Amino acid sequence: MLADAALPCPCGTGRPYGKCCGMWHAGPRHLQAPDAQALMRSRYSAYVLDLVEYVRDTWHPDTRPPHIDPNPPGLKWLGLEVKRHVVQDDTHALVEFVARSRLQGKGQRMHETSRFVKENGRWFYVDGVVD
Repeated sequence: MLADAALPCPCGTGRPYGKCCGMWHAGPRHLQAPDAQALMRSRYSAYVLDLVEYVRDTWHPDTRPPHIDPNPPGLKWLGLEVKRHVVQDDTHALVEFVARSRLQGKGQRMHETSRFVKENGRWFYVDGVVD
């Protein structure tokens, strides 16, 4: 389910969804985020919106799981904070973030440093270390 293009983007930039992550989720450009941070933000928004195919398509084929489950009933995503974006070279980057959610009234916090790689002009999520 795509969000209303005029609503604030779930990734927290303050920009409208249609001019932020929505550009990567819809249309022929959906797999071409310009950098690792934009891809990470679009993946967070895809989790919020239950766009599991987008999450899967932006996962590197070498580490991609065979199936991604949709959000469990009652899960509410509360926000994303990008701590840092480190460009290691032209084809490798790290993004550290904290994603907050609530499930059945219990708050959750995921702090991850994710690795990204660029292949054939496209950025992919490779894996991450959760703190």
